[in-house]
Amino acid sequence: MERLWFITNPSSGSATREKCEALEAVFEERGLALAGQTGFPDQPIPSAEELAAQRVDTVVLFAGDGTINAALCALADWDGAFLILPGGTMNLLAKALHGDADPAAIVHAAHEGGRRVALPYVEVGPHRAFVGLILGPAAHWARAREAARKGRRARVLHAIRSAWRRTFGKGIRVAGVPGMRARYQAVFVSPAPDALEVAAIDARDWASIAELGWTWLTGDWVAARAVTERRAERLRPVSKRPVLALFDGEPVTLAPDAEASGGMTRPAFIATSAE
Repeated sequence: MERLWFITNPSSGSATREKCEALEAVFEERGLALAGQTGFPDQPIPSAEELAAQRVDTVVLFAGDGTINAALCALADWDGAFLILPGGTMNLLAKALHGDADPAAIVHAAHEGGRRVALPYVEVGPHRAFVGLILGPAAHWARAREAARKGRRARVLHAIRSAWRRTFGKGIRVAGVPGMRARYQAVFVSPAPDALEVAAIDARDWASIAELGWTWLTGDWVAARAVTERRAERLRPVSKRPVLALFDGEPVTLAPDAEASGGMTRPAFIATSAE
């Protein structure tokens, strides 16, 4: 960890310009060279060739789970290391790798002796989820959340009405998961080293629907998962139409026959918490 490329997203949670500058000061204090910087999404993720040309050995990601997902997928074939800092709302990957440490403390610990680890992911075609994949009507609440983040009130109300109607609809069925034969408002698939962990939500009453919608709207979508939990090697939605899915909170439309499976990255992620 000597030459860095710093990727941030000013609209992701707590990754403000002031905090980015404070981290850059920490890089300088540690004697780390900053070879380049990207403000996503206004600037594109650097290519593996660009990082190699600049002799970058570590990409530092200070952003939310969605931005981190975009960078990890774009650089899946790059052979360097990733240091993930908590710069979003939930910061689930950063917590898994570093506990509750603050960004500056993580940089110090990583430079002093961080270890590299591999991470599991959920994969559907070219798309990967390192935190989790969401299928079903509840995925439509993400559109309301994005409109709320951008301050577009009219779009928020329209998106809420649309998500509410869909959530009270038929729901979604999935094939390949033992014991899951019903229709669900949401199917949350999280990665594990040896399987996919699947949690299905069947919320039919007004109170459950309201709670489900609120957790999606406020961004804490993991808190809404409950009810039926199973493990599977792979699964697919049962649908004749394209299916909206959320990969680490970012919307993707999948083909009706799309199949989700699991995988493991190479040991590319710097971890500083206890093993």
